[in-house]
Amino acid sequence: MARDRLLTTATSGDERRRGARLAVLPVGSCEQHGDHLPLTTDAIIACVIARAISDEYDLWLLPPITISCSHEHSAWPGTVSISARTLHQVVNDIADSARQAGADKLAVVNGHGGNYVLSNIVQEANVAGPRMTLFPTRDDWNDARKHGGLTTSGHEDMHGGELEVSILLHAYPELVREGIEDSDHDAEDRRYMAVLGLRGYTTTGIIGRPSLATAEKGKAALKSLTLSFAGHLKALDCVPERND
Repeated sequence: MARDRLLTTATSGDERRRGARLAVLPVGSCEQHGDHLPLTTDAIIACVIARAISDEYDLWLLPPITISCSHEHSAWPGTVSISARTLHQVVNDIADSARQAGADKLAVVNGHGGNYVLSNIVQEANVAGPRMTLFPTRDDWNDARKHGGLTTSGHEDMHGGELEVSILLHAYPELVREGIEDSDHDAEDRRYMAVLGLRGYTTTGIIGRPSLATAEKGKAALKSLTLSFAGHLKALDCVPERND
């Protein structure tokens, strides 16, 4: 994983020659991930996944949306949010602009589980036919956990846990600070999350078991996600030739 390629460095000429029908938009967040992970963890992970699928299938990689709907994390310093209606408009504006530039399909790569509005955006976009997909889905994440050999489930490993730390350890290990191995926290019953926010269930900001994370798990999970994206291309009726 090249350390200098978190953001796309393609030129206008590069994209003209590529002529991709599908643009890839990473969506992250600016929110707390405990004391040992960056506020931009979700944005970094979304960019890592978006880069992997763009490289594999020769797609148009867009710069990320780095602030989204993180209101459940507002009790912690550093968290910044925009409204769901703003995110809705921004994603649709980007899709419209990309379409004018020649990409009639959009893949939204979401790194933050609290961006519920993205599902509505994608559903609305596809009423007249397949134009947009949201990736990874819950099933894509579950497959990645299985193939990565992760111990935890997606529910118990909600935030800053085994999966997120594993991907960071693989892609950008220098961003994981010391102390993460002592940050495990369980909170499986979170039925009032929308009322209480994350602060109602954790004092550290972590829900999950980051102590189980390894770079090897992150690498395998990312490979699984890259392969899973082929199904989304098929659903969009947009299957380019893969790079060997």
